[in-house]
Amino acid sequence: MSFFDTPIGYLKGIGPTKADVINKELGIFTFGDFLRHYPFRYIDKTKFYTINEVDVDLPYIQFRGKITSKQLVGERRGKRLVATVEDHTGTMELVWFQGIKWVEKAIIVGQEYVVFGKPNAYGMRINIVHPEMELTKDFKLENATALQPVYSSTEKLKTFFLDSKGIMKLQKLLMMQAEQEFQEFLPKNIIDKYKMMPRAEAMKEVHFPTNPKQLQRAQARLKFEELFLIQIKLLQANKGRKLNSKGFIFSKVGEKFNHFYSNQLPFELTDAQKRVVKEIRGDTNTGFQMNRLLQGDVGSGKTIVALLTMLLAIDNGFQACLMAPTEILAQQHFVSLSELLNGMDLNIKILTGSSKTKERRELLAELAAGEIDILLGTHALIEDPVVFKNLGMVIIDEQHRFGVEQRSKLWKKNVQAPHVLVMTATPIPRTLAMTLYGDLDTSVIDELPKGRKPIETIHQFETHRLKLFGFLEKEIAKGRQVYIVYPLIKESEKLDLINLEEGYQSITRAFPRPKYNVSIVHGKMKSKDKDYEMQRFINKETQIMVATTVIEVGVNVPNASVMVIENSERFGLSQLHQLRGRVGRGAEQSYCILMSGNKLSSDAKTRINTMVKTNNGFEIAEIDLQLRGPGDLQGTQQSGVLDLHIADLAKDQKILQEARIMAQEIVDVDPTLQHPYYADLRRHLAASAKSREAWGRIS
Repeated sequence: MSFFDTPIGYLKGIGPTKADVINKELGIFTFGDFLRHYPFRYIDKTKFYTINEVDVDLPYIQFRGKITSKQLVGERRGKRLVATVEDHTGTMELVWFQGIKWVEKAIIVGQEYVVFGKPNAYGMRINIVHPEMELTKDFKLENATALQPVYSSTEKLKTFFLDSKGIMKLQKLLMMQAEQEFQEFLPKNIIDKYKMMPRAEAMKEVHFPTNPKQLQRAQARLKFEELFLIQIKLLQANKGRKLNSKGFIFSKVGEKFNHFYSNQLPFELTDAQKRVVKEIRGDTNTGFQMNRLLQGDVGSGKTIVALLTMLLAIDNGFQACLMAPTEILAQQHFVSLSELLNGMDLNIKILTGSSKTKERRELLAELAAGEIDILLGTHALIEDPVVFKNLGMVIIDEQHRFGVEQRSKLWKKNVQAPHVLVMTATPIPRTLAMTLYGDLDTSVIDELPKGRKPIETIHQFETHRLKLFGFLEKEIAKGRQVYIVYPLIKESEKLDLINLEEGYQSITRAFPRPKYNVSIVHGKMKSKDKDYEMQRFINKETQIMVATTVIEVGVNVPNASVMVIENSERFGLSQLHQLRGRVGRGAEQSYCILMSGNKLSSDAKTRINTMVKTNNGFEIAEIDLQLRGPGDLQGTQQSGVLDLHIADLAKDQKILQEARIMAQEIVDVDPTLQHPYYADLRRHLAASAKSREAWGRIS
């Protein structure tokens, strides 16, 4: 066992009990894990303020003061400990809501403390909530570096004296032991090219920086290292699959494909669609398994590409399936594909959680006998009783809605892996795609079908509601239909929002029967009721659909020309873009109207202005990444792939691109790193692979 694999409980000052808490609270198990628990910011502990200089606009501040009183205030959930601290310029309150018993015992009235924390406004006064405290007599200025690390902790850890300061002491102790253990594994040419700080020095500087310049160099080194290792693994996986995983050979473009393409294709393919079909045809004729990601903005025509791909499989004697994340979307695919294939001798079926027992039994028998050509469905497709005779093509729609394990179950339905096409209508920023899907080949549909007019997006404040209703009346008079989307179903005490139920009543008052009919759809409805309301809207029996974000993905009603999003400031940028994509599917001009209150945060203004300014999903995705960070996007937290400790994909794009180039150069020449020059890198990768599961091939 290497030094870095030593269980964290063996570090002096931790022991089994604290180790268990650190495991659970931070996911840290070894010395190596603990050293990768990097500071999330740094503070200047050499500067002291006086109480009268403290202002709420200041970041974290530090001052000296004597505790003059402490008392428990409030009851139950409102219970808190309040202490008063004073210096020669004034007084201030310090407040604790958690760990009260421990803090009350620890803080001594009459003693002077060094107090550190973030000033908050409380009425007309300023206080500090959960400050860090140290007796002045114990505080040594010579130990306070200009840049002191701050580590993330939790309330539970703090009860074990493992706040940021406690973690810092342990890091210092571990760093002293680890200094001689750090080994270089990056190839020398990379270290020389970028004039990198040695690894041991970088680890020391990132935890205990001597100055800002050294910290910057240390962070750059460790960020590159982290991103480079991810890229090497992904590129090796891609190369390994191409070299080792056998794939069914689709040697011909046959009768079904040609008949559909020549006689039933409803519109001419765009150049982008043709390019993607050509890429897929190339992949399926190599003898290796295809594993391709298809990105296409909302309404770009991914479904036609998916259908042509499935026809390619059928012409070569295989079955195909398409898995969608919701019953509504699966049903919609079934209806649209059935219409497109009308008159062709093909057996297309759908399987969902609500399929009846008898119907399911018959379907499974047909499937196992090879009598079903195309099977559409939801998660029901991955259940054990679902057995294909010869599954050759798997298509996964809105892939980020499925976990890696769910996707791989479908992939394992054959002894030999079928070809896999994963599709997403959520454009992925290039940096995120490079990191999450670096082991996949990627196709992009980057143009809309001919004849589509760009959707016009307008921002309106709540005070312009009568103007909005007038506009909706005009659109409905032209024979068009309208979506109105709300963020909530029931009233929330925390969020002051117009909710769905109130909104529905308001809309039915403004658009009364019998002249108008209004549908309502939300996630708490039974599937059959939801489908009934959706069908009424699709059949033009209702003019207005009042809904929650259940209609975000896949609902296709070409006659709907207006999308109104209530409380648009409460939605994420990606979600706003997805919702907007529900309109603009016909030849008529379509509109997206973003309604909001007058008070908007800086981020909300950025999101709304971005939506008004551009329809480009990839541009929107880049801005969304800057605003939200990668953790929320694309289901990365559930996938386990994006496990970054120090790099930030929103800020470190240049470093990622350099890391990708260097990794690509190595893998192109020596995919398994057999050359002695890469021996250290190979050993490091092998050691890190032991402690984590292999990444799924369907990502």
